[in-house]
Amino acid sequence: MHQTFTYPEYPYRPSPELAQGRARRYPVVVIGAGPVGLTAALDCAVRGLPVVVLDDNNTVSIGSRAVCYAKRPLEIWDRLGCGQWLADKGVNWKIGKVFFRDELTYQFDLLPQPGHKMPAMINLQQYYLEHHLVEHCSARPEVDLRWKHKVVGLVQQGDHATLTIETPEGRFEMQADWVIACDGANSAVRKMVGADFSGQVFQDRFLIADVVMKAGFPPERWFWFDPPFHPGQSVLLHKQCDDVWRIDFQLGRDADPEWEKQPEQVIPRLRAMLGEKTEFELEWVSVYQFACRRIDQFRHGRVVFAGDSAHQVSPFGARGANTGVQDADNLIWKLKLVLDGAAPEALIDSYADERTFAADDNLLNSTRATDFITPKSPASLLYRNAVLELAQEHPFARVLINSGRLSTPTPYLHSRLNTPDEDEFRGAMHPGSPCADAPIRRGDSAQGWFLNSLGDGFVVLCFGPPPAGASIAHGAVGARLMSVGEHPGADLRDPEGLLEQRFDARHGTVYLIRPDQHVAARWRAFDTGKVQAALARCLAA
Repeated sequence: MHQTFTYPEYPYRPSPELAQGRARRYPVVVIGAGPVGLTAALDCAVRGLPVVVLDDNNTVSIGSRAVCYAKRPLEIWDRLGCGQWLADKGVNWKIGKVFFRDELTYQFDLLPQPGHKMPAMINLQQYYLEHHLVEHCSARPEVDLRWKHKVVGLVQQGDHATLTIETPEGRFEMQADWVIACDGANSAVRKMVGADFSGQVFQDRFLIADVVMKAGFPPERWFWFDPPFHPGQSVLLHKQCDDVWRIDFQLGRDADPEWEKQPEQVIPRLRAMLGEKTEFELEWVSVYQFACRRIDQFRHGRVVFAGDSAHQVSPFGARGANTGVQDADNLIWKLKLVLDGAAPEALIDSYADERTFAADDNLLNSTRATDFITPKSPASLLYRNAVLELAQEHPFARVLINSGRLSTPTPYLHSRLNTPDEDEFRGAMHPGSPCADAPIRRGDSAQGWFLNSLGDGFVVLCFGPPPAGASIAHGAVGARLMSVGEHPGADLRDPEGLLEQRFDARHGTVYLIRPDQHVAARWRAFDTGKVQAALARCLAA
């Protein structure tokens, strides 16, 4: 098969524990160097937290695997210093089209509003993402990347965990204050702690074909139900970089995976879709099944689960890696404060609460999409086809179409860290919601973006000047005051008024924003006591 990417081979290096014959203790150990584990490690580094990353492999993921990355994870990676490269490298898109048989049924725009730094979606092969994250982690002295290190044992002992590691040169033990398990859907760590992993396993099989070709399709998401070239089933098309196109064919429950992924079976399917004159080469082929399930608890003692080790969803809607990256974004700032002694361990429990809520939201949407795509009875098939036919003419039916509703962040609307509104607000910036971006000008008149201005700590955002001498802190944790407006000394200006619009702000409005750029509280006027109480609440104090 054709190859557009050369897989790196990262070097194995002996661990100091082997040479010294004794266990060392580390604040954080991440298990798994996939997108979620590497993001968690990089976030640790940005916050000055030493971290060891263990992976039993020594390269990036084989095949494109996850390909769609949404706006919110891109913003997270941008905060960590690598989002712009990903946005530039990937194929940017925001338009999706749904076809029924040979007719366009409906199309959508994921980001119709202007004034955002990051695109709605990019398509990028997972190996590019991982390679880029490895490069960034390798450049950080806080990150200790250890390849060919397999975790084969884990024992918890009060305030730490002891890990047994297998390497090409033998076994050793190491200790960690906290372990972050990012070792995938078949997580060995999950089994080691005896965690339940429950939900629904779907029997339907799908074929992935990564095809290298020059094609005239636009950079959009195209989804077909019952097309003439694959009758009775569904097909999904995405463009990736390097002229690689991801094509997913629904196969049904009884398909033989080994038989279906043979080139002599794949190529005729592609010919039927693309036409006899289209030249293409296969790069990667796989057949997959999927499940919608999650772990019973995201925290088991000193072990915290993130990504696929904590939750599995169907691939429709790009909810897997995108959700996992937001797990890391939620966890690491809390872990840093707990390790610094600035917040109690209850703050880690808030990670479990908030991300369980997000996982359940994603599982619900993912299961609904799967049921729509793969109807299990004649009645459900009749319903689906009726919806697709009606959607061509009637807007009410379009909201019922579910070809995989695409990943959007889940607001933590019921989080214990939120301070409930006491004033009236409109719009989407409720406590628990991720902040919307907007173009701004900094105090030095340089152009920029709002999210880039927030940094990695707590921010009190004031629309207008804050009270003279105002200071917000709880114990060792302070919040930076940032003012928006045309007044002398303003930190930011809002030249297009989009920031004010998106935050439903007027003169005097105040927001408390968390280190993960989620809204914690908001008021129509600055009250030092109320802001400090909200900060304390956000620390689980």
